Amino acid sequence: MGEGINRRKTEHIRLCLEDNVEGVDKSTGLEGISFIHNALPEINFRDIDLTSHFLDKPIKAPFLVSSMTGGSELAAQINRNLAKAAEEKGWAVALGSTRALLESDAHQESFLIRKHAPTVPLIANLGAVQLNYGYGAEACQQIIDMTGADSIVLHFNPLQEAVQDGGDLNFENLLPKIENVCSALDVPVGAKEVGFGIDGTVAKQLYDAGISYIDVAGAGGTSWSQVEKLRSNDPLKKAAAEAFNSWGIPTKDCIVSVRSALDDIPVVSSGGMKTGMDAAKALTIGADVIGFARKLLQAATESDEAVVKTMDQIELELTMTMFGIGAKTIGDLKNTKRVSIMGTSLLED
Repeated sequence: MGEGINRRKTEHIRLCLEDNVEGVDKSTGLEGISFIHNALPEINFRDIDLTSHFLDKPIKAPFLVSSMTGGSELAAQINRNLAKAAEEKGWAVALGSTRALLESDAHQESFLIRKHAPTVPLIANLGAVQLNYGYGAEACQQIIDMTGADSIVLHFNPLQEAVQDGGDLNFENLLPKIENVCSALDVPVGAKEVGFGIDGTVAKQLYDAGISYIDVAGAGGTSWSQVEKLRSNDPLKKAAAEAFNSWGIPTKDCIVSVRSALDDIPVVSSGGMKTGMDAAKALTIGADVIGFARKLLQAATESDEAVVKTMDQIELELTMTMFGIGAKTIGDLKNTKRVSIMGTSLLED
């Protein structure tokens, strides 16, 4: 089973790098948000402060290297480069699904990146559905102990599993098991989708079960039904997957829905995040941390220096956006009225 997981992880990376795996006619929805230029910002560009915090740790910018991979030789190189870059830039960093860490001795090094990122928030990751396949709080604690993670996030991927050959399909009665994991662990437990989104109703159910933060992982970026369609050897599944190529809740709608349902829970915005301006838009509508994945993937196959350059660009884009509206801090940005949502200006309120 372990080698099967390792092979699948390598295929996932290759497809995300080489194929068109984004949803069809599906965007993040962030294009409906624009900023109102401030010709008199009254701040010094060099004084703009991107610092924030996540998982009770300071971060130099409100950014997360989102869960991508692990469990293969190529994944080890990618995660090492991502971890080194995250440490240098002060970003939080998340691992791909750590199921392979427990089921295979091969490529365990791909998950053991704490030595490359000793100070930044580190998040381990396990599929929530695995709580119905023999995993529980003990396995989650083992993952945390092995990785040195500050948190573990449970990912929810029912549609991906439905398209995936041999996917795990029993999502029944997960909430009590999630509640048990949350109560048993001493670290925060988060919840994330994989690109189809979490809405406010689901977020509230998860919060009531003990989940500490929500990564909405909305639609508008990588579609894992598309990825699994390309991997599948089942003609029926490949054909059926076509009906779902525009499936999912746009990232913007996820943020608004979750924030409307839960005032205080930390919200991570991932799913189609490409620029620092995307990040700024998400922050103004309720996100706290912005997750980037495929935007960093190509650079991560090259070197940690290449990842840092991409991160530098994202940070510069965010800083320029803040300068353009006169926001000196992330708090100022989150509270700005210099934003227009679907043509309605907050300045007019």
